[in-house]
Amino acid sequence: MTEWLPALATRLARGEACVLVTVAHTVGSAPREAGATMLVGGGPGVGSVGGGQLEWLASDAARGLLDSAGPPRLVRLALGPSLGQCCGGIVWLVLERIPPDSAADWRLRADAVARGQGLRRQLAVDDAASRWSVVAQPAHATAHLLADGARWTLTHLVGGIDFPVTLFGAGHVGEAVVRALAPLGARISWVDTRDDIFPAELPAGVQAITTDSPEAEVRAAPPGSYFLVMTHSHPLDFALCEAIFARRDFAWLGLIGSASKRSNFTRQLVIRGLDPDRLADLSCPIGIPGIEGKHPAVIALAVAAQLQQVREARQAIEHAAHPPPAAPPLSSLPRP
Repeated sequence: MTEWLPALATRLARGEACVLVTVAHTVGSAPREAGATMLVGGGPGVGSVGGGQLEWLASDAARGLLDSAGPPRLVRLALGPSLGQCCGGIVWLVLERIPPDSAADWRLRADAVARGQGLRRQLAVDDAASRWSVVAQPAHATAHLLADGARWTLTHLVGGIDFPVTLFGAGHVGEAVVRALAPLGARISWVDTRDDIFPAELPAGVQAITTDSPEAEVRAAPPGSYFLVMTHSHPLDFALCEAIFARRDFAWLGLIGSASKRSNFTRQLVIRGLDPDRLADLSCPIGIPGIEGKHPAVIALAVAAQLQQVREARQAIEHAAHPPPAAPPLSSLPRP
């Protein structure tokens, strides 16, 4: 989640200095993962590194760096009784002060990430500012800390399209699902055949597409896409499912509707030549089991949870196949 990045660009453009607080490394139980980032400045904070006393101390340290205009800092916090937290793990945070004269560079970075570009941020103990470069799709945890005594380097991967969603249907349920998925980092292509159906303001990372040929958007979606089919037309829903099954590289296919709708669609798909073994790739009804409410927001909650489960399971398989870099030994990490 990179909501802090456009917020940072906006504040810098207003002439405000800010501090980025990034979880660089964790050991044991911790409330946030490596790569979680929080923006601290004159206004309300954006993002989170874990809440509670941890976040209060991180914010206090960031405000101190903001006032002193000093170099980057690495802060170690043990999440035990002395901190008023019960997680029991250890968190290392990297703090970087961002001056307002770098506003143009940060706007370019924010715009690149908004387009789905992956970026690498690198920052060392003696750097005046972080260094940025373009990277391919991140495959692992989004931050890695290398340390040797008092010397350290943070590598932080930001952005990239690892959660591409194509959602067909801009009705009440479709809109609720879009608004539930957008904060999870999904990059959503929201497709409908009707004019003037989309809301005036869209969440970040959402592109509204009005088209007479929605099946073409199936073909245009990137590999590993998550498809959601919930249009106003059953024949169109079927045509979209058939087009999606013509691909073999999608991550997930969800179809709104009942068990009887699934039975009807799968029977027709097999008649049209679909291998019956692939029917397990169709999720219908959609949403995690046990949530029975029919309000659009309730359906959206269940669907977002289901997609996140699928996404995390795929990430676990990817991490097992391509393990991330080894964590630095505890003895090498700076202590207070």
